[in-house]
Amino acid sequence: MTIGRKPRVVSLGTPAFVGEEYIARFQTQFDYSVLPATNREETQTLLPKDIKENGPIDAFIIRMGTSPYEPFDEDLLKALAPGCKIITSASAGYNEFDVDWMASQEIVFCNTVNAVAEATADMAIFLTLAVLRNTTNAEKSARNGTWRKGANLVPTCDPSGLTFGIVGMGAIGKYLAKKAAVFNMKIKYYNRNQLPAAEEETYGATYCKSLHGLLHEADVVSLNCPLNAATTNLISTAEFAAMKDGVFLVNTARGAVIDEEALIAALESGKVQRAGLDVFVNEPSPNPYFLQSDKIVVQPHLGGLTEKAFQKAETECFENIRAFFATGKANSPVNDIKAKTQNGGTH
Repeated sequence: MTIGRKPRVVSLGTPAFVGEEYIARFQTQFDYSVLPATNREETQTLLPKDIKENGPIDAFIIRMGTSPYEPFDEDLLKALAPGCKIITSASAGYNEFDVDWMASQEIVFCNTVNAVAEATADMAIFLTLAVLRNTTNAEKSARNGTWRKGANLVPTCDPSGLTFGIVGMGAIGKYLAKKAAVFNMKIKYYNRNQLPAAEEETYGATYCKSLHGLLHEADVVSLNCPLNAATTNLISTAEFAAMKDGVFLVNTARGAVIDEEALIAALESGKVQRAGLDVFVNEPSPNPYFLQSDKIVVQPHLGGLTEKAFQKAETECFENIRAFFATGKANSPVNDIKAKTQNGGTH
């Protein structure tokens, strides 16, 4: 980077929620612009053109709504190398990003940690209440004139006193624990690492040393872990066998955390009484079973898609960049890349 010039920051599309005043303040420290690409093909054309006309991009922002661009791999982003130093994403999950390629190019990649956490936890609570109260079939009965008849609509299940099993006690899981406690649910969790005792007390959560141990005790299982090699098909045939008969399952993580064929078998056998699903393996065209079954409450991956979450996510993207150029370290790096020496910039 040329001594004395502002770091050049480009956003893939216009951030619509962070606010004009915030952008104006950001521009006092950075050379900021927008790449007006709306899909993968446009990005592949406009990105190298922008770099040719305006010079290397130091930081690249990827907002919410990534489906038209995916995957974020070398084929899409190669024009950024070798000049780019940091890529920030407004999404919490990053399975659609080729983090290894970015690391090979010494590009720091950041996800958002807190932006969508509470909104996603809210969706998990909504789905929990929905499966317990059988809302899909209740609404159908009201709309088609059968009024509370069929599909075991009366009585439904109360959350109070049930054991709520959280798989993944990160930011989303912690919000979820607090919210579930309001309904007088007993909170148990399984996580890669046990929380400190003080945090367990704060969230009223009891640690289970094994996944199967948690599944054996939970009346409701909520999946809140990231998708990676270790968690792909984390919940499969053996895990369903470990669950209580008639368990309720909620997934707001990623579709591939569950072996969907095993889930279908568990639903058909009655092992899983009902499931609330916001995520699927083949989005936006999931297995038709999930759209047709009256044992499923379905949402189209809306967990983190609220106005407040979008604002937080966009802000985290910009603040990761600000921190990186101010200190050499981003706030939430996914890959462990030592910051390149900054010449000038915002030091």
